[in-house]
Amino acid sequence: MKTVATTKALILAAMIAAPMSFASAQQEAPQQVTAEGEVLTTVVGPTPPALETLAEGPALEGFISARRGNRVQVTAADGSTTVFTVSPETSIRARGGFLGLGRETLGAEALLNGLPVEVETRNWDGGLVASSVRFAGSDLETAQMIASGTSQRFAANEAAIDENTQATEALRGRFGDIDKYNIKQTTNVYFDTGRSNLSPEARAELCQAAQIAENTDNALLLVVGYTDSTGSYEINQRLSDERAERVVNYLQQQCGWAPYRMLRPAGMAESDPAADNSTEWGKAQNRRVAVNVLVSKSVDGL
Repeated sequence: MKTVATTKALILAAMIAAPMSFASAQQEAPQQVTAEGEVLTTVVGPTPPALETLAEGPALEGFISARRGNRVQVTAADGSTTVFTVSPETSIRARGGFLGLGRETLGAEALLNGLPVEVETRNWDGGLVASSVRFAGSDLETAQMIASGTSQRFAANEAAIDENTQATEALRGRFGDIDKYNIKQTTNVYFDTGRSNLSPEARAELCQAAQIAENTDNALLLVVGYTDSTGSYEINQRLSDERAERVVNYLQQQCGWAPYRMLRPAGMAESDPAADNSTEWGKAQNRRVAVNVLVSKSVDGL
């Protein structure tokens, strides 16, 4: 697992470091040089018309390998490259996040070199304009850390990082290379069909689970979302992610659970059913999020 993550980060780093290679129809304003010798260039490009008036284009998938102004190049797995334009109407969103703090909408500044993306496009002016850009929140965080030259940290924001640096580093030292945990307790909260909102009962149970974990030495929380078998895989994957994110947010924001004591949340769609999906009762048992209290085997009982 650690090797895969390291390899992915190296690929992102290499792509971020790569120079921009695509040509565009944009015009560049005269360069300005700051007192520190930094060259500033303003890139000006045409603005696409309303996207709803344009014909649907191909779907793209790959890594962002170059960026200039509102023009973005994506390199696919086979090495082919495609350039698309980002318009004010382009929907840019992340799925999940390292801490489960998914954001509804992001700006074009989030489209960093090296970021794996899925792009829906429209045909425009002999080229393509993006109607939507989607990517994993964890991939965005990796690209941001590489781009800024910072090391990975576990807190949700700089204030939390400053406050919890010592505790975070201590936990990383003890758990960073360990993938074996004892499950001390599991709390399940349940959802209505197609919904991710938390019921009052679920909210109370989540804070009870956080209190139990708080009273458990060296405890971490792992949140996993599930669905029943209703709907397609794509819909169920998205819904299970949303349910897990909603639970993580509530645990951190309302129950006081520290972000650095949370493992990466996961959405598992309809896998690992708790009951038979052929009955309504069984489906209700499967529309759940499991909050697992974990303790690393290396420190359990210390």
